Order: sequence, then C-alpha cells, then structure tokens
Amino acid sequence: MTTTTLAVLVPLLPFLGAVAGLLLGRTAPGFARPLAVLPTLTSLVLAALVAVRQGGDAAVDAATELTPTGSVPIELALHVDGFAALVAVLVGLVASCVQIYSTGYLRDDPRYPSYAALVSLFTSAMLLVVYSGDLMVLLVGWEVMGICSYFLVGHYWETPEARAASLKAFLVTKLGDVPFLIGLFALATDAGSFRITRVLGAVASGSLDHPTLIALLLLAGVAGKSAQFPLHTWLPDAMAGPTPVSALIHAATMVAAGVYFIARLLPVFEASQAAMVVLAVMAAVTMAGSALAALAQDDIKRVLAYSTIGQLGYMSGALAVGDRGAAVFHLLSHGAFKALLFLAAGVIIHAAGTNSLAAMSRMRNLRDRVPDAYWTMTVALLALAAIPPFSGFFSKEAVLGVAEHVVTGHTEHAPAAAGWIVLVAGLLTAVLTAAYAMRLWLLAFRGRGAEAPDHGRQPLTMTVVLWVLAVPSLALGGFTFRLLPDWFDGRDLGPTLTTSVLGTGVALVGGIVTYGAWRHTTALAARVPLGAVAAHPEGDAARVEAEAIATHEPAYGDIAYAPDPADPGRLLLGPLHRHAAAGFHMDAVYTALFVRPVQAGASLVRFLDREVVETYVRGAGALPRWLGAAVRRAQTGNVQTYVSALLAGTVVLAVAVVLVATGA
Repeated sequence: MTTTTLAVLVPLLPFLGAVAGLLLGRTAPGFARPLAVLPTLTSLVLAALVAVRQGGDAAVDAATELTPTGSVPIELALHVDGFAALVAVLVGLVASCVQIYSTGYLRDDPRYPSYAALVSLFTSAMLLVVYSGDLMVLLVGWEVMGICSYFLVGHYWETPEARAASLKAFLVTKLGDVPFLIGLFALATDAGSFRITRVLGAVASGSLDHPTLIALLLLAGVAGKSAQFPLHTWLPDAMAGPTPVSALIHAATMVAAGVYFIARLLPVFEASQAAMVVLAVMAAVTMAGSALAALAQDDIKRVLAYSTIGQLGYMSGALAVGDRGAAVFHLLSHGAFKALLFLAAGVIIHAAGTNSLAAMSRMRNLRDRVPDAYWTMTVALLALAAIPPFSGFFSKEAVLGVAEHVVTGHTEHAPAAAGWIVLVAGLLTAVLTAAYAMRLWLLAFRGRGAEAPDHGRQPLTMTVVLWVLAVPSLALGGFTFRLLPDWFDGRDLGPTLTTSVLGTGVALVGGIVTYGAWRHTTALAARVPLGAVAAHPEGDAARVEAEAIATHEPAYGDIAYAPDPADPGRLLLGPLHRHAAAGFHMDAVYTALFVRPVQAGASLVRFLDREVVETYVRGAGALPRWLGAAVRRAQTGNVQTYVSALLAGTVVLAVAVVLVATGA
C-alpha cells in the first residue's frame, strides 16, 4: 500500500466511524464503543506508518481536481511533510486516548453514542487540516471542527453554562473566520491557486501583491481558532463541556489548528514585517495575560484553559520570530502533557461523583484517593513549568532560543523587535507558569477544603491512559530534538545555554515563591477564626483569607464544600487578583464594544419596524377603509334619497352650465 493511500485512510477511518456511530448509536448502542475506539486506533497506526515512510524526507504530494471552477481550481490534494506526519501522530494518539478514556468517564451517559461519533468526526476534521494540500479542503476541516466543538462543548445542554459556552465558542470563532475566509480568497487570487505548494511558490517569486493585508486577515482567523488575544475569551468558558472534550480541543485539535496553519504558510507571513510584529505582540499579550489569569482561577479546568492559551502564545511567538520548527516542537510536547493534565483533572472530578466539581479551594486529601492522577499530573505540571528533563523544558527552550537568535542578529527571518517582544514575554510567562503550576499542585493535592465523598476507584480505562501519556510528557522533548531533526527542516532545536539558565532559573523562582506564599497563607489561615473579618492584627492578607473562610457557600447539590483559605494566588497578585480572576474583564469589554451596540441597533430596527413601517402600512390600509366607510354611509337603500340626490346633482350641473355660458 502506497504512502498516499495510507495518508488518505488516516482521516477517512475516523470519518467512517463517526458516520457508523451516528447511524447505529441508537439502534445498536453496543457497537458505539468499538466504533469509537477501533477506527481511531487504526488511524493512529496508519499515521505512524506514514511518518516512518515519510522519514523527514521530501514531502509526499498528490492531487486530483475536485471540481472545475472556471478560474482558480479547487483540488483534493495531500501535502505530507515532516511537520504534517508528526502532528498527525499526535492527533491520533490524543484522540485514541480520549476515546478509550471516555468509555469509562461517560459509561453511564445516555448520549455517549452521539458524543463518541462527534469526537471521531472532530478527529477526522483535524487530520484533514493536517494532511490537506489545498486551502479550500483545509477550510472544510477547519469549519467542521467549529461545528463539532459547538455540539461537544454543549454536551450537557441541560445546564445554562454549557448552552452559553457552546454558543459563545461558535460565535467568537466565527468572528475570526469571516476575515479568514476573505484572506484565503485574496491569497488564492494573488497566487492563482489554492494549492499550498503553489502559494508558497508564488511567495518565493514575489507574486503576492498584498502580503500585509492577506497576513492580517488570516491572523484574525488564527486568533479565533487558537484562542489568541483578543479572541481568546471562548476557551475558558468551553470548560463547561465534558473533560475528555477539553483534552481533545486543547491538546490536539481546534486550538492547535491555527498554529499549524501559520506553520504551513509561514513564508506568507514572513513576506510582511508588519504582520510578524503584530503576531509577536499578539503572542506576548496572550502569554502574559493568560498566565496572570491562570494564577487567579479557582476552577482547575479554567486554570488549564488559560494555561493552554499561554502555551499557544509560546507557539505563536516562535512563529513570529520565523521558526516553525520550534513552534511545532512545542505543539507536540504541549499536546502530550496538556492532554494528560486534563484527563488527570477528569479523574479528580470523576472521583467526586460529578461532571462539574473542579474548584481547587474545595479539594482535600486527593493524593491518597487518586494516586494515579497525583503522580501523572505531577509529571505533567513539571513539563508545563519547563523543568528539565521533562518534555516542556526542551520545547519551551527551543522557542526562547530562536527568539534570542533574532535578538542577537543570528537570523534575519524576523525583525529584531519581534525577537525582543517574544523573549521578554516568554521569560515573564515562564515565571508565572511555574507559579500557577505549583499553586494548582498544592491546592489540588495538599488543599484544606472540605473532603468530598469517596466514589471508589476509577475505571481502568481512565487510569491506564494517564500513564500512557505520562511517557511522552517525560521523554518526548529529549527524544525529539536528538533523534528527529530531519522532521523539523533539519534545524537544531537543542537548548542553548543562555536561555536554558534564564528559563529554568525564573521557573524555579516562580515555583519557590509560590510555595513560600502557600506556606505563609496556610499558617495565617490556621490562626484566623471564623468571623474575624472586620479587623485582624495580621493585616490585609489575613482579612482576605478570613473573608474566604467566612463567606464559604454550599455548592454541588447537598454537599457543603468549605473553600481552602490558603490560596497563594491572592497574596501573590494582591489587588490584581480580582481583575485577573475575571479574565481582565474582556467579556465586559466585548459587551460594551459589540453586544450592547448590536442590541441597541436591534432595538432601533424594532422601533423603526413597529413605529414607522407598520404605521405606514396601517395608514395605507386605513385611508381606503375611511373612504369606504364614507361611501357606505351614502348607500342607505332609500329610493327617495337617491332621487333627491339625483335632482340636486342635476340642478348643480344646470347652474354650472348657465354660469359658464354667461361668462363666455
């Protein structure tokens, strides 16, 4: 079987599994799990075979014209290079783990068949984006992922949070997709083709007439899909969906698609210095802002959501300094440890017997109750914090290293301003990342909240998956940059001394300071009695923590969970905590800039429709009605009245004739 045939089967098998699952899910629910797991696992095996055969050599290209258009052709094309081969393996691995995990996590869910089918369709759409060699075919997978995310985020549609989150995710991403579509058409018009290879050839020959405009339009779509500032607000709210869906969206599909798209078309963006600086600023704001927000969140899944936004900012930063190898390297390592983080969080939530309990301040004694989640999440958090020798260290240092090369003038792929922006923001984010990773670990596994009921051991399908993902989270980084350089354009992605020392140093500082703050607040909270809110000799920090104790409220049914007052995030952020917890009020900004003007416009249109248009319509009908009523009054049915009116009319006419004749 040829490599091209194998590559075609990789996205096709999950698609067929999704169709079969939707058709047979209700009539034969026993087939739902095999139809969910087996096609995805087979797709993973085939993707690995494609990667081995491709071997980092020349890209595998194949195409057939999809339909004649009369102008720019649309082709069903494959373009499998080293990046595509590796990303497809990541997608297959994470999707397989999610499908296996979901058989235990949603074992009692009556809507599991439709859920599993949508996950398969989601996987197929991302694989289509990865392997596609034509921008229009890529757009199909891009939009199918948007539809799947709408249904999967809204899986628990009975809850208003899930309904609102699914609608918000759909609308915000569509806000970016509109300029993205315009940018694709403009790019194809300038290049004369939707084929990626021909587009890149046109860029190399200088045939693009509007590179800055095209790049900025495409960036809008990437910002929406990959949750980058300012279109990032949908991702934290999307945590209302099932936790395995969060793992799939954050680790291997949807949000990774935007970064992968820029990596595929990086020369298009490099053709515009302005676009590269804009991308760098977008990445820097995203990195730093999301890390601050993560440090203030109480919901464990929202912490991880903001973490994803920040790590995607690192990838965008690598692209902004012109190195797609570092960006895809971090995409791969991040996919492994972020999937592990979400699935481990799912074990914690599942242990509490609810799909929504995720407040870290209400967690207690979880280390002994979920040991698999404890150890594997510890590995994933160390990778997230970029502590050597975990995978996140190598990939994050690759990003910082290429930024340093731009700053020191060792490369001319990007402006020096972009290098400085990415390097400074990356180091600042490294401090904050280690801080919120340490805070999450302390509150989740050493917290002082009220202990939730123990619902027993978790299904084996859930815990085994955690250990499978722990392996790449620990070892992927060193393995990738040492053994797979050909897959990354032959670039050396090994860590450099300067950024390694700086990055690791600031990460250790962030973790140690957070641990010290936690020890301080723990000791402080132990001395603060309930109700001691008005004044406290220890100062504002004690007052804040006393408020946290005194204002705890029951939640999640009949169980009252007392929040853990020893939250170091409050002490570290100080007055910024309230704003960071609210995501720096970006939703309020969007409400003021977009929602209220749209609502005001809708109110104006309704007023014009009711008071102007309907008044005109009513008036147009009222005039004939009034004339009819007047004429009806004259129709009395009395013959004498008619004769009298006839004689009167005759007299009037006679007088008029006489007057006219006399005047003549």
